Amino acid sequence: MTISLSKGQRIDLTKTNPGLTKVVVGLGWDINRYSGGKDFDLDASAFLLREDGKARNEDDFVFYNNKAGGGGSVVHSGDNRTGAGDGDDEQIVIDFSKVPAHVHRIGITVTIYDYEARGQNFGQVSNAFVRVVDASGDREVLRFDLGEEFSTETAVVFCEFYRYGADWKFQAIGSGFTGGLGALCRNYGLDAE
Repeated sequence: MTISLSKGQRIDLTKTNPGLTKVVVGLGWDINRYSGGKDFDLDASAFLLREDGKARNEDDFVFYNNKAGGGGSVVHSGDNRTGAGDGDDEQIVIDFSKVPAHVHRIGITVTIYDYEARGQNFGQVSNAFVRVVDASGDREVLRFDLGEEFSTETAVVFCEFYRYGADWKFQAIGSGFTGGLGALCRNYGLDAE
């Protein structure tokens, strides 16, 4: 049975799901109130973070141009440039058994590509969600629907996975940023260039 979470909620992920070592993080969205004639390209990313909440370097930033990080423990499925269709628009696979010891958190984010030139923001996005699926059996473990609370934001931290002793937990975040991918990179200690 899928657990639906609200913003700010935390859940034991591996402790309440014994044997769960590998998950597929599915992210999806729809576009609303938008007729600008340009594609609306949203991009999922993962930031592999140390205990201080910062990434060590660009290798700890997984996205469509750097599809694997953390020694192959986090893998991006590839870029969906339109978000068309039902279901997951992009996916990130996390193998908790392979996550390096220096990684204490994994932030899952979505940004709008070329938002300035296209005049786009998350106020034009609806039905955004993140879901976590057990990769070994394709069973949806949890889901977080973001709601419609965004307006001018161009980047959103959807959720974070974090270590708690030998286990991994999940936190529904839903925090928006203006400044797109550059703002997120700076937030996580990386050079935005």
